Amino acid sequence: MRSLSLRFYLDRLITSAVVFGFVLAAARGAAQELSKLPYVPTPQIVVDEMLKLAGVTANDFVIDLGSGDGRVILTAAQKFKAHGLGVDIDKSLVALSNKQAKVEGVEDRAKFIEQDMFKADISKASVVTLYVLPDFMEKLRPKLVSELRPGARIVAHDYYMSGWYPDKRLDLTVPEKVAANGTDKAYLYLWIVPSLVSGTWRLEFDSGGSQQQLVVLGINQQYQIISVSAENALGPMKIENPLLRGNEISFAASVGSIAYKFTGRAAEKTMIGTAVSSSSAKPVAWKASKLASEK
Repeated sequence: MRSLSLRFYLDRLITSAVVFGFVLAAARGAAQELSKLPYVPTPQIVVDEMLKLAGVTANDFVIDLGSGDGRVILTAAQKFKAHGLGVDIDKSLVALSNKQAKVEGVEDRAKFIEQDMFKADISKASVVTLYVLPDFMEKLRPKLVSELRPGARIVAHDYYMSGWYPDKRLDLTVPEKVAANGTDKAYLYLWIVPSLVSGTWRLEFDSGGSQQQLVVLGINQQYQIISVSAENALGPMKIENPLLRGNEISFAASVGSIAYKFTGRAAEKTMIGTAVSSSSAKPVAWKASKLASEK
């Protein structure tokens, strides 16, 4: 149903929605600075906890940027049966890591290459691990956001990306760190790469009446943090608990006196899922399509 009031609400939402995009900045000059990165091995207990925090399984492909002696990828292959790739600019460390993979019998799952981390192809990774200085965390952020698929996990040791709040954080006490770092504290951060859902959406679902319900959603986004507004032909709707985790989205909405819990998966221009109402446990299908933004 396309009423004049609904079109008015849609126009207003398109005008007022703030679309947060991911800013892709060039990492110019960063490659030349790679040689300045200190080599500090990650304690084994930290490696284990990083991979656990990421939920690594045999189905994952792990890429470690700045892989050093290779222990992250070797551990992922040994303990978690994952496949992985280590990337480091130090030829001797790469050779050492590949040799150790053969010694440990995991050379079929653990590979190491000599390469600038900013030029490495990370699109295949379901997990990326990092132990680099804050400046490099910031310079790597655009690459991580643009090349990784929604749902991919990023785990960093000690240093975080400002402005992108981690989905989880874990604090550890690691006496082994004192000699190299001057502290026995280790801080682990997990980010899950989100789908890009900011903008205005046309959502349809069958509420059990004589016709499809038509709802206009306005979604504002900053990484995985979203806010959602909604209107139908009768006016604004109450939205609660909007959540985005990778490509999984959920929110609660009231249609008249009936409350619905929407869950679904988001792609670039479409969302599909199911909704359960407070009046019936039987789920109903819903779909949404992204509307072109007005200039």
